[in-house]
Amino acid sequence: MIKFLFLALFSTLLSASYLTNKSCSECHEGIFEEFQSSQHSKTYFNDELHRKVAEKVAAEDNYDCSTCHMPSAKNQKELANGTIKPDFSKQREKDAISCFYCHQIAYVKKAHIKNKIILARQAEDYKPTIYGSLENPQDSDKHTMTHSPIYDKFVCSGCHSHKRNTHNVLIFDAMGDNMNSKECIKCHMPLVAGKVEKMDKKSRTKHHDHSFSGIHDMGMRKKGIELNIKAENKKIEVSIKNKMPHPLIIQAARLKYLKLSIKRDGKIIWQNYKKSPAEDRQGSFKIDFLGIDGKPVVIPAFAYKRGFVNNIRAKETKKLIYNVPDLKKGDIITASMYVILAKPSCWKTLNLQNSGLKKSMLLKSKTYTIRAKK
Repeated sequence: MIKFLFLALFSTLLSASYLTNKSCSECHEGIFEEFQSSQHSKTYFNDELHRKVAEKVAAEDNYDCSTCHMPSAKNQKELANGTIKPDFSKQREKDAISCFYCHQIAYVKKAHIKNKIILARQAEDYKPTIYGSLENPQDSDKHTMTHSPIYDKFVCSGCHSHKRNTHNVLIFDAMGDNMNSKECIKCHMPLVAGKVEKMDKKSRTKHHDHSFSGIHDMGMRKKGIELNIKAENKKIEVSIKNKMPHPLIIQAARLKYLKLSIKRDGKIIWQNYKKSPAEDRQGSFKIDFLGIDGKPVVIPAFAYKRGFVNNIRAKETKKLIYNVPDLKKGDIITASMYVILAKPSCWKTLNLQNSGLKKSMLLKSKTYTIRAKK
């Protein structure tokens, strides 16, 4: 009898009333608009790259990406083992990485495969409690609000730390063992002007930006790296400093590459590749995987080991040396770093239609003019 009562109580505590993103927008209009522009608002239904990877994985293996990409879904077990597909009619699934889910986190448990997020227990038929980083927060008619230290140090590490597939291959690696969420928040959620909510009784004039700016934002792209050029005789040295607290490449679909050229009298006389950035292995930054037969695989879930990997660690500087034609006074050397959201090997495998995923986006560019030959 006692055991039955305990189980019934435990079940009740875990049955919280779900607050949709739209319901949050009624009070937090500005923050909701920021969220709508973010990658956190992207899910199976409006992110082609994620959806097509998910479909490939679900067809051949377990699909557990939903735990981070669609965490509010009630049928996580079925989504993870691929027995059902995401359902557009279910608001919990359409809300993607929802406001309510992120603000229920009670604890992040470190684990080998991936970290595990533990949600706060909520009593059924009572206003839910929302957790965050605000000091002295205010309640609303929809929820109570409380400060939690989790949101200062650990909240990002639930999904953005690391991920290994079922073959124990590291397929995602964003946060080092000694890194906490403070570094993430500093860059991706800086304080910006604006109220926390419409009826701001605390008269707050700033809030943490919920657009989670990253690789899709031109301003953020420029901040991530530093380029420098040295040149003499028949040699060019390009140094690339990764200013970020995480590796240059953290997602397997990405390709970042260097385009290096020498212009003389208005004409390009040399370039580090002719057609494809892949021709220059030292200047192509990516993570490739191999299957059980040792052949390349595009879908990280199917990887049995890593293949070609060229990356730059957090705060690391990498120097690239190129042998070039004899340099002359007036030669203009240009070094530019670009990113492609889905590298070419993804295009064919996934039959991607979104041209934005294939477009090269500038990270940073640097020019150097030969003044006098030494």
